[in-house]
Amino acid sequence: MTTSKNDHVRNVVDALSRIDEPWQPHRLVSINDYDVKVVKLLGEFVWHTHPDTDEMFFVHSGELIIQLRDRDVVLGPGDVFVVPAGVEHCPRADEEVSALLFERSGTVNTGDAGGDLTSQVHEL
Repeated sequence: MTTSKNDHVRNVVDALSRIDEPWQPHRLVSINDYDVKVVKLLGEFVWHTHPDTDEMFFVHSGELIIQLRDRDVVLGPGDVFVVPAGVEHCPRADEEVSALLFERSGTVNTGDAGGDLTSQVHEL
């Protein structure tokens, strides 16, 4: 019998405790063509889009503001929000936020913007 990296239990709280820097996504598990990533967020990110894929934010702790060009979406613990493909957005966390991201494998965190906050996905 073969095993994969996804065939054992992963703990979200433990995974988040291992993250030291904000805006550095860590792959928790993969399912089909998608990654579930844990991340800590603090400060303002960059305005960007993901032209070909939706991005789902699930807030574990803290308050996350997803800035859109026409409104702000405020998320608290337990809240989920999907940014549709091609929609420009800029996440902001005035205090540290722990979150899970669900996005297509290979999605770059800064989307089409690039820049200093671009990060490779880290493995746990």
